[in-house]
Amino acid sequence: MRYALGVEYDGSEFHGWQRLTAHGESGGPATLQATLEEALSGVAAHPVETICAGRTDAGVHAECQVVHFDSDASRTPRAWVLGTTSRLPPSMRIRWCAPVDDDFSARFSARARRYRYRLLNHQVRPALGRQWLAWERRPLDVDAMHRAAQQLLGERDFEAFRTVHCQAAHARRELQRLDVTRDGDIVSFTVQANAFLHHQVRNMVGSLLEVGAGERPEAWIVDVLEGRDRTLAGPTAPAQGLVFVGPRYPRDWPLPDEVRFDV
Repeated sequence: MRYALGVEYDGSEFHGWQRLTAHGESGGPATLQATLEEALSGVAAHPVETICAGRTDAGVHAECQVVHFDSDASRTPRAWVLGTTSRLPPSMRIRWCAPVDDDFSARFSARARRYRYRLLNHQVRPALGRQWLAWERRPLDVDAMHRAAQQLLGERDFEAFRTVHCQAAHARRELQRLDVTRDGDIVSFTVQANAFLHHQVRNMVGSLLEVGAGERPEAWIVDVLEGRDRTLAGPTAPAQGLVFVGPRYPRDWPLPDEVRFDV
C-alpha cells in the first residue's frame, strides 16, 4: 500500500531534509528524512523509505512537506499519524495521512511548490521568533521590490539564481508568483513555481533586497536574469526566514485541500 503524508517541521536543529547516510545506517548528522524514516519504520515494523515533494536545506522549515512511502503493514491512516508523531522529536509532526494509488509520487505528481520568506526590517535584530525570521537593518522599499519581482515571472532560465552545487539538469523553471508585502516591520515574500533550483528562492530574495535597499535599480534584476551568471546576483538570504509552505497537486488525487489546486 502506498501512503502520502503531510509533515510539518522546524528545521533549525536538522542538517536539511536529505538523509546523509545509507538507508538504515545509524550515526551521522541528524536529517529530517532519516528521523522520519526511523519513526515510520518503528510503526511499520519494517524498514521504510520516503520520497519528498521538495528537499529543504539546513535551517529551512516546512508547513506541509509531502512525502510518500510504501508498506505492507496493516495500519489505519490515524495509526500512521499518531504512531509516527509519537516517535518524532517535538520539532516534527505528521499533519495527515492519505492512502494513494501506486502511481502517485510526492515529487513527480506535484505541479507546483510554494515558499514563504519573512524578515524583520528593523534596526535591531529580533529576539522572539528569531528562528523563523531573517533580519535586515537597512530600510526597504517594498513597492520597488515587488515591481522588480514581477519581471521574473514566467518560464525562464534561472541560472543566475541557483547555487553552483545545484544538480538539476537545466535551470528553466516557471515562476508563477512572487509577491513582496509589508505588515509593520515584517516583510514577506510569497513564491510559487512549478519547481525550484537549489537556493533559488533565497538567491532571488537576496537580490531583491539589493533593490529594496536602494543599492540597485529595479531593472537590474532583469540584467541579472539575462546574464545567467550567479556572481552577478545578490547574496544568498539566510535560511531561517524560509518556510516550505507545500506542494500543489491536481484535484483528482485524494489529498487534503491544503495541497491541491483551487481549480
